[in-house]
Amino acid sequence: MEGARENIAAHYDLGNEFFSLFLDPSMTYSCAIYGRADTTLADAQEAKIDRILRKLDLRAGQKLLEIGSGWGALAIRAARRHGVHVTTATLSRQQHAFVRDLVRKEGLEERVEVLLADYRELRGRFDRLVSVEMIEAVGWEHFEDYFRVLGERLHEDGLALVQAITIPDHRFEQSKREPNHVNRLVFPGACIPSTAALLSAASRASDLRLFHLEEIGPHYARTLRDWRHGLLASWDQARAQGRSERFLRNFEYYLASCEAAYAERHLGDVQMLLARPRSAREPLLGALPPAA
Repeated sequence: MEGARENIAAHYDLGNEFFSLFLDPSMTYSCAIYGRADTTLADAQEAKIDRILRKLDLRAGQKLLEIGSGWGALAIRAARRHGVHVTTATLSRQQHAFVRDLVRKEGLEERVEVLLADYRELRGRFDRLVSVEMIEAVGWEHFEDYFRVLGERLHEDGLALVQAITIPDHRFEQSKREPNHVNRLVFPGACIPSTAALLSAASRASDLRLFHLEEIGPHYARTLRDWRHGLLASWDQARAQGRSERFLRNFEYYLASCEAAYAERHLGDVQMLLARPRSAREPLLGALPPAA
């Protein structure tokens, strides 16, 4: 677990002030969903979160577990808009402190519990579970551990929503052991899964079954473009924070190369809704807007 903590810290503890230069005000650091050509990044991130929460069919009084807190936007929205109790866990010390402060400012201490913990350390049972672009940090050797935890943490009628960056299935076996710019210099230890690898691990390690799968990858190219433009517009502020030109150019390259990978469909992003055996949920799924 120490290796996981070090890998998370290497990226997510770069500093909340740095990420605030290019993320939207909610500090959401995952693929957004754009409804129209004029949709703002902030509105697109809100739409993504609302789409996730709608798929989970949240009911007031339920318990929601979030694995990977980010900067707290989803936990806050779930607690405030849906009346659920949220337990959210992160390995990033800076994110943990940020989310705890945010929960206090929002007056949601009774509804949102913020943990500094590895997913394998979590205990209890929950009605719903969500994990947004966290599994990329797990490593392919631990995919089964991850899905075993998901199954164990959910009640028998529970639902889990996993949003994951993906690589095409035919490239996974070769790529999972190959060093690249991202897993060497941006996200140490990262491994991009394929959809088949995730579903195979889930079937081997749990009784979770796939209820619905949606590809949102085309929206990631625009998300990354918005982040890159935000970084370029804040370049002088980043330098004033003490970021070197080398660091910033490396980060810009990461954003630009990933944007190109999504635009050319070399990478994807899926929302997988997984159900325990006794889930009798009815579909509440609307059409995904086209990538603007």
